[in-house]
Amino acid sequence: MESEILFSERQRFKQWWIWLLILCINGLFLFGVFKQIINGQPFGDKPMSNSGLLFATSITLLCSLLFLSIRLDSQIRSDGVYVRYFPFRLKLKKYTWSEISQCYVRQYSPIAEYGGWGYRIGLFGKGRALNVSGNKGLQLEFTNGKKLLIGTNKPEEITEVLRKIKQV
Repeated sequence: MESEILFSERQRFKQWWIWLLILCINGLFLFGVFKQIINGQPFGDKPMSNSGLLFATSITLLCSLLFLSIRLDSQIRSDGVYVRYFPFRLKLKKYTWSEISQCYVRQYSPIAEYGGWGYRIGLFGKGRALNVSGNKGLQLEFTNGKKLLIGTNKPEEITEVLRKIKQV
């Protein structure tokens, strides 16, 4: 039996500079394919083989598609907190209320505390972080001493839900 979903959020990377960088890299490789393979002119001073260029372009496009598919799904349910960092985790990971000693929303520094965004491991006892943007997150502290920060763009909604179910 599935428990009631009290809060749900789906996030994706939306930083404009990341997408601009990806677009430029893909554009450069596609331009190289067009120039060297279609027009027959060497691409660069020391051009790679046509098969090497096609392989590198394919890898670049596949990595871009992987990055496009990345999303962070988080839910608060009556029986715990669920999180998934797709496509690296296909099923929601459940953290029950009994294994969570503290749960609260906090502001954090993604770069200083965790070295950026993504699936991160913090330094100096900060624990792990799953985030894609912003600087606010749901901090989970477990009974075994471990910590997990789940990034959110809806900190007020999470705080309200946690108050309603008396987890704050």
